[in-house]
Amino acid sequence: MRTLNTKKIISVCCLFLTALIWGIAFVFQAQGAEKLNSFTFNGTRFLIGTVSLIPVVLFFERKNIFEKRVNYKKMIPACMICGSVLFCASSLQQIGIKETASAGLAGFITAIYTVLTPILYLLIFGRKTRIEIWIGAVLAVTGLSFLCFKGDEGLVFGKGELLLLIGAFFWAFHMISVDRYAKDHPSLLFSWGQFAVCTLLSIISMFVFEADAFSFAAVLSAKWDLLYCGVMSVGIAYTLQVVGQKHSDPTFAAIVFSLESVFSMVGGVIAGTDTLTLMSAFGCVVIFASIVISQLNIFHKRPQN
Repeated sequence: MRTLNTKKIISVCCLFLTALIWGIAFVFQAQGAEKLNSFTFNGTRFLIGTVSLIPVVLFFERKNIFEKRVNYKKMIPACMICGSVLFCASSLQQIGIKETASAGLAGFITAIYTVLTPILYLLIFGRKTRIEIWIGAVLAVTGLSFLCFKGDEGLVFGKGELLLLIGAFFWAFHMISVDRYAKDHPSLLFSWGQFAVCTLLSIISMFVFEADAFSFAAVLSAKWDLLYCGVMSVGIAYTLQVVGQKHSDPTFAAIVFSLESVFSMVGGVIAGTDTLTLMSAFGCVVIFASIVISQLNIFHKRPQN
């Protein structure tokens, strides 16, 4: 019993640390966006993250790798699909952050993917959706309108906000693709594979669209932003996520992960990338409530014994 309780405590700590690291990453992404173009930033940070995961993969997946338990013919195409969707999601997010220059706004709009995921499951695969999801969706739209309210300017939903919202759809697609393709493969090795694909696509895009603006001096000026987003957000946070989810309820884990949106706003205010008004604070609360409600079974009737 003591061992189980210890595992649960460690699990909860890992989940909260993951949400904290991911939330603060939005601040470093916003700071990095001031120094580097989006594909350059993502290509570099995912390269760092992919490299930093190599020792983790070799340690945790050594039996699968060295005892040849991996079906690479199936895993490689799956990694290519998920990595491509991850590339689209992360690119839209980083470009949106560059446009809005707001870590908190990016964090909360991105977090809407937790509500969008089951809705897309319904639209694409016909999977039934609970009433809490629809309540969460309505609350998410309501909260987004308050979050985009700019005082005398009224409701401002610009290019950056739109890109972040489209990115949230791609984060939802990423969740769906991982759910459908990652089940039959070692989790850490599969994750490393999709990160490698995302890295390759980001670097190709960097050379195609941003080659003229590339500068090693600019990359060095963003070294701390890149190191945090690469090592902490990808390498360490993903490892903590895997450890944390082993001994936790999926719904509880999803709710804890949604705290990254709160941490992104708090971090943005502290770092000076965000100014929290009464309207935006209310919008944050409503969006966070939409995320939590969408993960609960409030109206679910338990079968009687």
